Amino acid sequence: MGAVADAALAAGGQVLGVIPHAIQQRELAHHGVSELRVVGSMHERKAMMNEKSDAFLALPGGLGTYEELFEVLSWAQLGIHRKPIAILNVAGYFDPLLAMIDHALQEKFLRPEHHALLLHGEDLDNLLARMADYESTIVEKWLDIEQG
Repeated sequence: MGAVADAALAAGGQVLGVIPHAIQQRELAHHGVSELRVVGSMHERKAMMNEKSDAFLALPGGLGTYEELFEVLSWAQLGIHRKPIAILNVAGYFDPLLAMIDHALQEKFLRPEHHALLLHGEDLDNLLARMADYESTIVEKWLDIEQG
């Protein structure tokens, strides 16, 4: 995450960092970001990231990446937000994950409209263009859930 933040800053972008207090105490927070917000928990972090984000792009990573990716996908499936979600499939890193999601569709554990929530590709420029053109067709599942 630090390398991505540094690249965005070097290109003239703004970077909002959101880190839980407990993790900030154990790790070195990136104090060079445009704005650093310290929150009480991972739940608060993810809620703030959802609130402040226009889109979600996952890069190769570990369990935290998977957890956050599937949470925003679940939120989109429920109609909590209508933001584009994508994975940059660098050197085929996400091929096994994409195969698992395709398998869930084939086995009818996933509807086609929910399968379509996840954009993916190996070319960043093409993927960003697809994200910019994205329009969700998901209807909120429960009427009392606020839209993001």
